[in-house]
Amino acid sequence: MSKKRQQLVDTAIKLFSAHGYHGVGIDWISREAGVTKKTMYHHFHSKNELILAALKHHDGLFRNEFMNAVKAFHEDPYERLLGIFDVAHHWFSDKKFYGCMFINAIGEYSEPDSSIRNVCQEFKSLMRKYIAQLAEDAGIKDTESIATSLAILLEGSIVTAQVSGTPDSAIEAKKAAKLLVDLALQN
Repeated sequence: MSKKRQQLVDTAIKLFSAHGYHGVGIDWISREAGVTKKTMYHHFHSKNELILAALKHHDGLFRNEFMNAVKAFHEDPYERLLGIFDVAHHWFSDKKFYGCMFINAIGEYSEPDSSIRNVCQEFKSLMRKYIAQLAEDAGIKDTESIATSLAILLEGSIVTAQVSGTPDSAIEAKKAAKLLVDLALQN
């Protein structure tokens, strides 16, 4: 990726996270990135194309950081599975926590077959698969069911933290997750 293109993507991620997708215009992005609109349109033919590039780039960064943080928090597979909520709590505690870029994007671009929605669904699917892998590592047989349940708890805690402005939803979600994981390990 060229330096200018990367600069535009990084700037878009920062602005879209803090101010939403519809709230941020091309002029603001190009001004903040220090490039002309002509340069912006050289790299992205439309705002939607820039949104897609920003979401795809953020996907890779976020998932890698999240997975590495979970791995760093805990060595034990059981604790690592529940550790997704520890990492979420840490994320929610950041002063620059504006919620999930993918949840926010779907809120603004809700058309069923849009490419933006597809990228968001792919991200959520990959996160659920990651949770399923953690569940398998912890010795849970029905990984699909527990992954879906924990993903729902994680998503709910994200939205609750965003709306409430406090990170404690991750702590509460972890309590519920522990009950589900312990039950799944008994089966």
